[in-house]
Amino acid sequence: MFIKSNLQRDVPSPLYQQIYEHLRVAILAGQLKTGARLPSTRALADELGVSRNTILTAYDQLAAEGYLERIEGQGTFVTQRLPEAYLSVGRPVRRDERPPRTHQLSTHAGALLASASMPISPRPSRPANYAFRAGMPALDAFPYELWARLISRHAHALYPGALSYQDPGGYRPLREAIADYAIVARQVHCTPEQVIITSGSQGALHLAARVLLNPGDAVWIEDPGYLGARSALLASGARLVPVPVDASGLDVAAGIARAPDARMAYLTPSHQFPLGMTLSLERRLALLDWAKAASAYLLEDDYDGEYRFDGRPLASLQGLDDADSVIYVGTFSKVLFPSLRLGYLIVPTTLIDAFEAMRRAIDVNLPHLEQAVLAEFIAKGHFTRHIRRMRTLYAERRALLLHAARDLPLELVAPHTGMHLIGWLPPGIDDREVAQRAAEQHVDVLPLSLLAIEPLPRGGLGLGYAAVAQAEIEAGVKRLALALG
Repeated sequence: MFIKSNLQRDVPSPLYQQIYEHLRVAILAGQLKTGARLPSTRALADELGVSRNTILTAYDQLAAEGYLERIEGQGTFVTQRLPEAYLSVGRPVRRDERPPRTHQLSTHAGALLASASMPISPRPSRPANYAFRAGMPALDAFPYELWARLISRHAHALYPGALSYQDPGGYRPLREAIADYAIVARQVHCTPEQVIITSGSQGALHLAARVLLNPGDAVWIEDPGYLGARSALLASGARLVPVPVDASGLDVAAGIARAPDARMAYLTPSHQFPLGMTLSLERRLALLDWAKAASAYLLEDDYDGEYRFDGRPLASLQGLDDADSVIYVGTFSKVLFPSLRLGYLIVPTTLIDAFEAMRRAIDVNLPHLEQAVLAEFIAKGHFTRHIRRMRTLYAERRALLLHAARDLPLELVAPHTGMHLIGWLPPGIDDREVAQRAAEQHVDVLPLSLLAIEPLPRGGLGLGYAAVAQAEIEAGVKRLALALG
């Protein structure tokens, strides 16, 4: 056979590999036609002067790759359709020429797609200080050098245990630091064991929904309200019950009238998102009474409660709870930087095991290094100092925006807390159209109708100021004026 003269016994390549290559090339070149019968392994071994096992190995590899087929009692043959025929069928079909596949989405995914026409998160291509992006902290004022030193020190001090699987509840020193901070600053009642570290507030909302909700459960949600909460609840299969807000916050009576047996209520009591009011004490007590009577849970999202400009931040709803009804959500995305992706839940003691079990099921644990750095950042007092500096800076930027925007055709509402203000449009003006025109002028405003399930009486815009320096505030107002006509 033609192989014999080509075998080289003094090269590193094994004989079976050389035989395999020669046969494969002969098949592809047409020297061995499809359907051709090959010699038996014993006959070819005798002809080539090699062991039968060498031939068997070469045949096995060719058969495994689809070049040969064995027919019981008849022998070994070149396959009728070579593997290359499957891989190259005429001209490759371009993606845009293929008929679109119809995908069968889950009910939950379909509900998410239908819930909003714009993305929840800001587009990353825009700079962080883009006027007037809402929800973005002052990244220009973050203590980068200090953070970098902490990262470097902890990275160099890593030990084998830090590289293994971690506690599903989170890094213990960070849980202790958060508990100490929340008790003092937010008047939360908790122990470190009740703190569950999550991937930002979004991770916290998803985790709480998975632990506490069944598909079809009714959940009160502020209207207008936070799209991230809406998406987390829809992803769990919850049935959303929009509850209006007024000057006193969530209308508890309206919630009871619409869904008295709801399983949960999601709310932002310290600083309602997006309108900015604070839930009154009377409403807080009524909400707690309802939750206790209905065996419901209250998901308290305290996303930026630290930023109050006229006195101390208000105490948390959780601090008033005596029936283990409140699940408290905190995040570092708004107070430090979004890409940190660390937040936390504070859960009743009786729910710790359930939350940690669900955390194991979702992603086991979060990365160690960032948690260790944040734990030291809080424990050494850097966090509270940063909050104080940002509170002063945001108050200054809020005042600058109010002054610069005083002549715009907007009714400005600027609560003494948070990181953005509201500009109500004249009746009949579509806030989404205004937002589109503003984007054409390189201004980012948040149309409030996007955040509403039920129609708002009139359109409005959310204007973030925390991340925007003085010069950009003034320039942004001029560009916004062009969009407003």
